[in-house]
Amino acid sequence: MDNLPELRDIHLPNGVSFFPPAYGWGVILFGIICLIIFYELWRIAQQKSKKRYALKVLSQLDQKNIIASAVTISELLRRICVYKFPQASSLYGKDWIAFLNQKTEQTATANTAELLMNAPYLNQETSAFSKHDLEDLILFSKDWIGENL
Repeated sequence: MDNLPELRDIHLPNGVSFFPPAYGWGVILFGIICLIIFYELWRIAQQKSKKRYALKVLSQLDQKNIIASAVTISELLRRICVYKFPQASSLYGKDWIAFLNQKTEQTATANTAELLMNAPYLNQETSAFSKHDLEDLILFSKDWIGENL
């Protein structure tokens, strides 16, 4: 009996396909996507917390003491500029007000600008500014913080 003609050649198995990938790759990809999402949420929360803090400081101002409140607002705006716009931290006077007006849609009125510029140098008792000027400054500051933080 001659069985040699019935034998076939050796057949190699099919190659390993690229798709579908192993389950481990899916877990790694899911982990990376979760990390990116958590990082973005953390960054948004940090940014909003700065804005929330600044608006909280504005809401807690003592409006009876106009000069002290204006000094606090000036310090707050400067701290934001040191964080967000480092080139503006050295500005003062009319350049400081021009920079603030440039970064917002609502510009500061003349009395508001004077109060913001001169508050750190004014005497508490001899202030020529009214409570209305302080309210305008607070509104301007809220708008500025809302647009820039």
